[in-house]
Amino acid sequence: MVKEFTSDDDALLAELGVEVETKKAISRTPREERIIAGFEEIQRFTEEQGRQPHHDENGDIFERLYAVRLDRIRDVQECRELAKPLDHQGLLTAPVSTLPTDTDDLDDDALLAELGIEVDVLPITELKHVRSTAEKKAAEDIANRDRCEDFHTFKPLFEQVQNELNSGLRETRPFEMKAEIEKGRFFVVSGQKAYVAEKGETIITDQGRTDARLRVIFDNGTESNMLMRSLQRALNKDEAGRRITEPTAGPLFSDQTIDGDEASGTIYVLRSKSDHPLVTENRELVHKIGVTNLSVEKRIAGAHLQPTFLMSNVEIVATYELYNINRIKLENLVHRVFEPARLEIEIMDRFGRPVVPREWFLVPLFVIKEAVERIKDGSISGYRYDPGSASFLKQG
Repeated sequence: MVKEFTSDDDALLAELGVEVETKKAISRTPREERIIAGFEEIQRFTEEQGRQPHHDENGDIFERLYAVRLDRIRDVQECRELAKPLDHQGLLTAPVSTLPTDTDDLDDDALLAELGIEVDVLPITELKHVRSTAEKKAAEDIANRDRCEDFHTFKPLFEQVQNELNSGLRETRPFEMKAEIEKGRFFVVSGQKAYVAEKGETIITDQGRTDARLRVIFDNGTESNMLMRSLQRALNKDEAGRRITEPTAGPLFSDQTIDGDEASGTIYVLRSKSDHPLVTENRELVHKIGVTNLSVEKRIAGAHLQPTFLMSNVEIVATYELYNINRIKLENLVHRVFEPARLEIEIMDRFGRPVVPREWFLVPLFVIKEAVERIKDGSISGYRYDPGSASFLKQG
């Protein structure tokens, strides 16, 4: 008969003849529990990052807090003794810091205050509105703006930059370093384009860091006289903060290069020798527009075997060398411009399967050349192609 056990674990072990040693529960004060919990957070950080937390004015706020807390634990004997049995990573063996030791409490509020940080929500794992003094100042610099009295001189610059973004001559990329902040550069911060119109002389801060006073113009007609580090911090803090790249250095479409230019392909315009009725009726208008990183001659080799070339040989009617530009984006832009004139044609490949090529357009060669020029000067975004008149018309 199987006995039904209803006693607790100690009783069960006793029935089996196992001697049970009752351990005395360790009673800790709330302060001691908090010290241990804080040390365990540091241990988790060390395990995840593969290193102990560092002090860094521009570093992550949590890492800075962990670093200060670790210094306190090392410096205060009571804390060190509490953490010592848990220290399997050797965190307590590093040299003690030179931070002041006149604080006998590891309260997060006090630690954060020592870092010059305002805290709206605690504990540390729930810090959602934490700003350093420098970050607060940066936010104020961005928010506190004056009306730009001479904005009419800057407005065309913002319009040009937007056109160049639309055409692919410029891109937005993540902001990375202070060195990117120079006179004449554009950024996106707090949802607005910002232009560095002026940059003063470099100064050395009390912390030994370089800085400079800027005049920053925003696309809403305001301006701010801020420090370079304030703009840097605002861009770093803004998840959508971006830098706007410079227009492509050197020629976009050219047969010549200048020092520093990087070749990125060729845009080509082809005319088909196909005997397809739709092609033969409109041979002077039917053009394939594409981009390749090969020589065009290599790209069209064996054209009569490829559906994309209408299973026929082709002739090259125009080419434009590309430098310092994303050729795929450019090709997509050209195709989007001429979408209303895309040639709808179905052919059979060499296996008898129907194929609809997508890079052929019913458009005159002179219009393609005009499109190229408008892409070069950034004005293409203000126009649309009208197949009826075979011309570009102003938008809206």
